[in-house]
Amino acid sequence: MEEMKPIVRQHYLDKIEKYLGKNFIIILTGQRRVGKSCILRLFYEKVTRDGHSNVIYIDKEKHEFDHIRTYSDLNSFIDERHVKTKKNYLLIDEVQEIDSFEKSVRSYYEEPDIEIIVTGSNSSILSSDLGNKMGGRYKEIYIQALSYEEFMLFHHLPDSDDTLAKYLQAGGLPGLAKTGLDEEEDVREYQMDVCHTVLLKDVIMRNQIRNVAFLENLVRFLADNVGIIVSPNSISRYMKTVGETITSTVTTNYIKYLCDAHVIHKVARYDIHGKRLFEINDKVFFEDHGVRNALVGGSREGDIEKVVENVIYNHLVRLGYEVTVGQLQSGEIDFVCNKPHGQRVYVQASYIIADDATREREFGRLRAIRDNYPKYVISMTPMVTRADDNGIIHLHLRRFLTEGLK
Repeated sequence: MEEMKPIVRQHYLDKIEKYLGKNFIIILTGQRRVGKSCILRLFYEKVTRDGHSNVIYIDKEKHEFDHIRTYSDLNSFIDERHVKTKKNYLLIDEVQEIDSFEKSVRSYYEEPDIEIIVTGSNSSILSSDLGNKMGGRYKEIYIQALSYEEFMLFHHLPDSDDTLAKYLQAGGLPGLAKTGLDEEEDVREYQMDVCHTVLLKDVIMRNQIRNVAFLENLVRFLADNVGIIVSPNSISRYMKTVGETITSTVTTNYIKYLCDAHVIHKVARYDIHGKRLFEINDKVFFEDHGVRNALVGGSREGDIEKVVENVIYNHLVRLGYEVTVGQLQSGEIDFVCNKPHGQRVYVQASYIIADDATREREFGRLRAIRDNYPKYVISMTPMVTRADDNGIIHLHLRRFLTEGLK
């Protein structure tokens, strides 16, 4: 069988190129199996083709690098391969698997002829292991699961309602390009294998979690409550109904571990009129909505609204927005989206605007915001591609996922 040729996610390679030669450590971060290793491998192939550079490549998910366990092992491996007469690239995949790796990275960072690019599946490598020791001398490139456009490319599908339906169900794990989308059981098995691997390596083992049963129940609870405001207290109350007595503190810690591993994203609420963030009661979205679907066991009534909102959230992040949930006295605004220099948009997510009551709910909340920032409703309403309702733009989900907020 012919080996599948890697599909290039060029915008991530462009980001790497942007930071080269500027005295930064470059970190590719994101959930396991979203494509960080492939992007690093493509960069490796690119720099080795020119023949002028020396590349030191370490993939901690392959057994041939098992002997590199500590920073001392890493130092020895690099020293044996460092060529001082050439430009050197140090590429380390899943760097957090090496104990005290930051000591080596900090040391070789001082070498003028070495560019360092690493990947990591846990955000705490930035905040604690590396970030505190390197100050601001690193650039993080956040690798997300496949966008809708990338999904079409990976699976050789046209832009259509049928393809969108497949994306909403299967999600954006690149590995599904090998599994295929035809057999739902195979798709779910792969998604659950990825989920279990992430939980084991990046949550349970890293944080020495003992109550694995609670962690698994928590992940399923969060999957079932995507896009719904939750709090540690409400989760603790729910867990009591299934026989688990867990404190709010433990719940808060476990949610943080899941966020660190990029399994979920916690989205804070923002008081639009008071212009302040609330400190409690956030929304949660999954990095990959396909994994979320697998956790709840497939499609159920009401699930499509949750999935659509999850997909819109992730794409807003992909477009470069910092996203919060808006709060008004009259109700909730799904997304308040900010960029530097005062750029802001408001977004309501809806499945289908089927009647006047739904239209008034979604559009009316946006009308209640007394400012002139752009306002959008994004839905799967048939026949709508782009429409203007007294200054509020109604976009079809497919158009949003292919063209952004235009």
